[in-house]
Amino acid sequence: MSRIGYLPITVPKGVKIAVQGNKVNVEGPKGKLSEELATSLVTVDVKDDVINVGRANDEKQTKAFHGLYRNLIKNMVVGVSEGYKKALMINGVGFKAEVQGKLLVLSLGYSSDVYVGIPEGLAVAIEGNNQKVVVSGIDKQLVGKFASEIRGLRKPEPYKGKGIRYETETIRKKVGKTGVK
Repeated sequence: MSRIGYLPITVPKGVKIAVQGNKVNVEGPKGKLSEELATSLVTVDVKDDVINVGRANDEKQTKAFHGLYRNLIKNMVVGVSEGYKKALMINGVGFKAEVQGKLLVLSLGYSSDVYVGIPEGLAVAIEGNNQKVVVSGIDKQLVGKFASEIRGLRKPEPYKGKGIRYETETIRKKVGKTGVK
């Protein structure tokens, strides 16, 4: 059983926390985030520079909410103070990416280019020789979801490794045909 809900969250300098009923607002140098607690079984206490999340009872669902909301609040604190970043690598001959205003234009070997709208609150940068796409923002869920959508446009294939993959992801390559007759 996880005990993650009991861990206190330390608040870095420059970050302000406000709890109003079931709503938690976090404001920092990079922006503002808020989360509404969907249950009254979890309480949030802010004292000095430490946030503690408590729970009403020891039922299974309450324990799950306890850990969930503790991590969501921690992700908001880290997001407004440091931000989140996901890097995607583009592999393949002729595969490239570029940013045009609020659009990400990807050439992925299809008959036409793929245009993806960049959501509000996210920044997309192209590094290297159009081979690395960096998605950054303050909302961890939004950064991860958008990076996942980009990766889903052309998943890496196991024979040559062509496609879009996360920077930390490794592709297990398969051996092709032997060609012996």
